[in-house]
Amino acid sequence: MSTQAGNSDPEFELIVIGAGINGAAIAREAAVAGFKVLIVERGDIACGTSSASSRLIHGGLRYLEHAEIGLVYESLRERERLLQHAPHLVDPLELCIPVYRGARRGRWQIGVGLALYDLLSAGKSLPRRRMFGRDEMLAKMPGLNPEGLVGGASYYDAQVRYPERLVVENVRDAVEHGAVLETYTRVTRVRVERGRAAGVEWQSARGPGGARAPLIVNAAGPWVDEVLGPIRHTRLIGGTKGSHIVVPPFPGAPRVGVYVEAGTDHRPFFILPWNELLLIGTTDERFEGDPSAAGIDTRERAYLAGETERVFPGAAGLAGRVLYTSTGVRPLPYKPRGAEGAITRRHIVRRHRAARGVYSIVGGKLTTHRALAEDVLAKVRHELPRPVSRNVTRSRPLPGTLAVAERDALLGELRARFGERQAQRLLRVYGKSAAGVGELAARPELTERLGGSDVLTAELVHALTKEWAVTLEDLLQRRCMAGLDADFGLHAAPAAAAALTRLGIWDSARAEHELAAYREPAARRGALTSAR
Repeated sequence: MSTQAGNSDPEFELIVIGAGINGAAIAREAAVAGFKVLIVERGDIACGTSSASSRLIHGGLRYLEHAEIGLVYESLRERERLLQHAPHLVDPLELCIPVYRGARRGRWQIGVGLALYDLLSAGKSLPRRRMFGRDEMLAKMPGLNPEGLVGGASYYDAQVRYPERLVVENVRDAVEHGAVLETYTRVTRVRVERGRAAGVEWQSARGPGGARAPLIVNAAGPWVDEVLGPIRHTRLIGGTKGSHIVVPPFPGAPRVGVYVEAGTDHRPFFILPWNELLLIGTTDERFEGDPSAAGIDTRERAYLAGETERVFPGAAGLAGRVLYTSTGVRPLPYKPRGAEGAITRRHIVRRHRAARGVYSIVGGKLTTHRALAEDVLAKVRHELPRPVSRNVTRSRPLPGTLAVAERDALLGELRARFGERQAQRLLRVYGKSAAGVGELAARPELTERLGGSDVLTAELVHALTKEWAVTLEDLLQRRCMAGLDADFGLHAAPAAAAALTRLGIWDSARAEHELAAYREPAARRGALTSAR
């Protein structure tokens, strides 16, 4: 690409700034529809808010409290699509709601809410709600604190074990339809000429550069206002910080998800079986500052651990057993006052009058990323001088999706070569692309498993050559997913660096640099402390 911003820069019809779930989905929708698309991302794919969620694909039961019926309906519809179009990534998840005496949301209120939830998801593939008395609730989850328990309920949503992979597959579909991806490229200026979008300028490791386009979608998440720079606009983002703790299973830990009201502030939070661990969260606090520097504080950690211990006495001392933490900043609309939980989670597509052709995305949910993209394309389509297709992803599976017969055949091949556990893991992470990983692993130098993990050296090569990974953090945290294991990938990291050095992909200096760089997020998220 051009190294100087100007008339010689490559030309596109649409530039999408940001490769989180929203930007990736918008780029996919646009590329499949026929746009010539460029995606520009300041870091790696899914390296921001998208990788710090509760990893749920859900209708938003809590949103019913704020009368956001439309958002719940849309979310439930998109949940069903993801269950059908990404079954290798998205699984049904049962969630139980224990109700205690004195809770703000009584058993009858929970029942009414779940009845409406079922009504809004008519035709769904998931089981309906069930209501439980006290003894039935204890029989279902024996580890529950019985003191003050009056009953409860269960319902189904879905879980995406690795939303990072969901983003990668959206980007992959976009690129397979002609989109161009530039990662580790920070937009320094949105160019406006005579009141109209003209392109962007950026800075990357290769130096300054740029591209031209008459349409720009700013999907930078919590960085949306920063990207707009001097373009006249009112403040759009008033981010709230959400933190999670990841812990090993404790005595009496639930085998299903738990959605429970906190005793201290009555805010609902989740205790979720995930990745053979437990994911507990989330908090919801206004945040000012650099979103990339957001992290859990002592009070949040104590809150999440203490509330879990209150509901499950077997979790006693949980704060001292946290394996690592996760924190992200939600790109919600700016609201200087009011309860954080009352801020809408519905997405907003803001058209900038001071820079025609520039649109900014505020809010949005992991669950509704595809619907958001469809909404964006409906708004910008009229600005193209030629017709493009509409609603192109409504019935389109993600690239990793396999038909049942294909999946069974591939699973059989992988099982014969790698064993049951590894075969299942490869399908959960890569879907259809597991076949390509398996082909690479036929090479003797790529068969090694890294640092006692299940990750094959072949997966590193696949990520570097097929999935735009650059750093060790990209590889472990957002491609092969070893970085989300109990040890944060700290055992796999040196083995991965050594393997890439042995293959001649990195030299020893690069390997040492990557290992040192990987220890920074590990320390920031508490993994080095727990590994001692």
